[in-house]
Amino acid sequence: MSAEQMPVITIATVTYNAVATLERTLKSVAAQDYPRVEHLIVDGRSTDGTLSLVQSYVEKNMGRAVPHTIRLISEHDDGLYDAMNKALQMAAGDYIVFLNAGDCLHEPTTLSQMVDGMEWQRGRAVNPAVVYGETDLVDDAGHFVRHRRLHTPEHLSWKSFRQGMLVCHQSFYVRIDLARAEQYDLSFRFSADYDWCIRVMKRAERRRLPLHNTHLILTDYLNEGMTTRNHRRSLMERLRLMAHHYGWPSAIGMHLWFVVRAVVKR
Repeated sequence: MSAEQMPVITIATVTYNAVATLERTLKSVAAQDYPRVEHLIVDGRSTDGTLSLVQSYVEKNMGRAVPHTIRLISEHDDGLYDAMNKALQMAAGDYIVFLNAGDCLHEPTTLSQMVDGMEWQRGRAVNPAVVYGETDLVDDAGHFVRHRRLHTPEHLSWKSFRQGMLVCHQSFYVRIDLARAEQYDLSFRFSADYDWCIRVMKRAERRRLPLHNTHLILTDYLNEGMTTRNHRRSLMERLRLMAHHYGWPSAIGMHLWFVVRAVVKR
């Protein structure tokens, strides 16, 4: 497949005063050997050196044999999910994934391996709606902590998420037409990504589009985030979301299991 026939992968990174963790993410994207990368950085008017770091990243990128496309917007937003909605509208790629500051692509060949296995053809209506894979957790220094406890199912569907977010958001690549059709719901503070993934997969099912399992570790995920820091409130919000998509009996049953599982692991 020639470079012009390959899908463009948009990696969207939402930042706000993220200078302490962003460099690792930028280096991870810069190291990709895949030639068709758009890195979209949506910043909320950082004041800590984030923008200077991004500018240095842009300058280094220009020295690449095949530069990635890097675009930066820095303006006020109404929080994480509002910034992610901006990224959906700005993205020029065929697929989009959200990679937070501190998160990394697993290895320099991650995108190349992913695209090689997905049987994508430009203009084909039945190209995969979602391309997904596994996730490793890392600490603040980028060192491996453990594999994510929730493993991706062999055959993913929206019903799979009845058991929780089995695929990490950062390892969930969505075809841009479906991604744009389902905006993040700003009424949710902690779990709008969970809701968005389910709605994307429901739309894919209605259109009879495949969800492709890469069988790859796609992401090294920083083991601390907004949801982790607000675990109790996040669980309550997710309970409401699960009830909306799967019904109250299923939602209550699964959350009781989450509590039991957490106690057993202590």
